[in-house]
Amino acid sequence: MQPQPSPANAAHGIRVSLAELIEMRHRVREVQLFSTPSQRSPLIGLHHSKLRGRGVDFDQVRVYQAGDDVRSIDWRVTARTQEPHTKLFHEERERPIFILVEQSRRLFFGSGLMFKSVLAAQAAALIGWAALGHNDRIGGLVYGDQQHYEIKPRRSKQSLLQLLNRLVRVNESLNSDSQPDHDALSMALRRAREVLRPGSLVFVLCDERALNDAAEQQLALLSRHCDLLLMPVSDPLDKALPAAGLLRFAQQGAQLELDTHDLELRQAYRAQGEARQARWELLAQKLRVLLLPLSTRAEMVEQLREYLNAARPGKKQ
Repeated sequence: MQPQPSPANAAHGIRVSLAELIEMRHRVREVQLFSTPSQRSPLIGLHHSKLRGRGVDFDQVRVYQAGDDVRSIDWRVTARTQEPHTKLFHEERERPIFILVEQSRRLFFGSGLMFKSVLAAQAAALIGWAALGHNDRIGGLVYGDQQHYEIKPRRSKQSLLQLLNRLVRVNESLNSDSQPDHDALSMALRRAREVLRPGSLVFVLCDERALNDAAEQQLALLSRHCDLLLMPVSDPLDKALPAAGLLRFAQQGAQLELDTHDLELRQAYRAQGEARQARWELLAQKLRVLLLPLSTRAEMVEQLREYLNAARPGKKQ
């Protein structure tokens, strides 16, 4: 079922444009996705490894130990204390940011502010601009039902624009008649495992309904060597059916009728939606990764800001 937009808003929220994704760069300041020296983001955290070694950010001075790099000796402290001291630094972690984003037929739907495909594209753009502003290398993989396009991580605006341009082109090709590929997510994750180096940060933007056994296995394998942030996208109608009477659905010659006044039907439908959500939550707990669901019910940046406020250290719940 595809919602009918109002005439004044016929294009907005249904298709995404390159100009719209480029404009997302102005909204990065509204959400602290990545940490800065003066502010730590509860969403991503610091981009420093837990190891202390030679790097660019000073950490502390301590007594010299056997094996320390003599180039790091703090001669001023050594002269003052008459005991060798060495400088320690946070080892700066230069890791690629990889955005794996779905643009498939099952995302070409929405009953809220926008289609799920538009929501996923907007979130990918915001993450990309934030990563570029943080001086990270940015790349990604845009995949649909029968195709995928890979952009290798680079620290350049051209790389991000290439990713956004590909997002728009795949989005423009979406229609309700394409053949769905239920293994598209697992295949995209398999490709990501082949090309990403250990320590990469991977954002997974996909339909909430895309999680199956194969995709779950690929996510588990990917999480062994990369940091993950799972961002399943959903629509209110994925969660519950309204009591709207008899609804007719047609797709490629097949027809289906649902009596939404049937309470048992609506309860079973809601239970399926709750089970999908619970499966994502259980997977995130098992893999010890962050889960940030997005819904077409609300504006994307507002959802991120709400999550960050709730996750901020010392915030009262």
